[in-house]
Amino acid sequence: MKRDALRTITLTSFALIAMLAVPGQAQAPDAKTLYPNMAPLDQYSMERTAEITLARTAAPESISQDAEILVLGQHGYETAVKGKNGFVCMVWRSWAAPTDDPDFWNPKVRSPVCFNPTAARSQIPIAIKQSEVILASRSKAQMAEAVKTAFDRKELSPPEPGSMCYMLSKQQYLNDRGVHWHPHLMFFVPLTDSATWGANQPGSPVIGINDPPGHLTLFLIPVGHWSDGTAAPEE
Repeated sequence: MKRDALRTITLTSFALIAMLAVPGQAQAPDAKTLYPNMAPLDQYSMERTAEITLARTAAPESISQDAEILVLGQHGYETAVKGKNGFVCMVWRSWAAPTDDPDFWNPKVRSPVCFNPTAARSQIPIAIKQSEVILASRSKAQMAEAVKTAFDRKELSPPEPGSMCYMLSKQQYLNDRGVHWHPHLMFFVPLTDSATWGANQPGSPVIGINDPPGHLTLFLIPVGHWSDGTAAPEE
């Protein structure tokens, strides 16, 4: 359950969103999924003030109150609030997931995330690229190819050392299988061996995921409290 719930929020092309979409896996509807195609755009949209408020729940108020806030517009993410501390908060939609994820087109997905300044430099451009292509084309394949091409042209870049983000929102809807999961921190590093962090080992709290298309390895560490300070479930 833990690993399944994580796929939608972590493997992004990413979407890191966002970022793991593989060209060629795109258009064929999967009879096993409830979401074989993109829903009408208004189902992914939010009222602007509500989206700003939700984005801020990704991190503690001491961080998010002075962060830049992005919201999803008709053509992609746009700045709604100018920041003061270098952090950038936003709400990922379902296309931050891998293209073969059954929730890729799930319009209920809302994943608040807040990047530190270092992570924002590499991960925000990826999220913007993904969303612009998705909203223009409604195509998984075109999104994946656009991200790949942008990396090849060095318009997108791997994460810098020290890149991390907060995902501490009690209001997150990650996917239909693990709606809230756990509050957690995510660390982005250039592709590396997960074993160097002790990730995915028995008893280790660290979950590691290699993302070659995104030029990174992602490490997730669950924490005990939501951004509002309340305790999170242990399981």
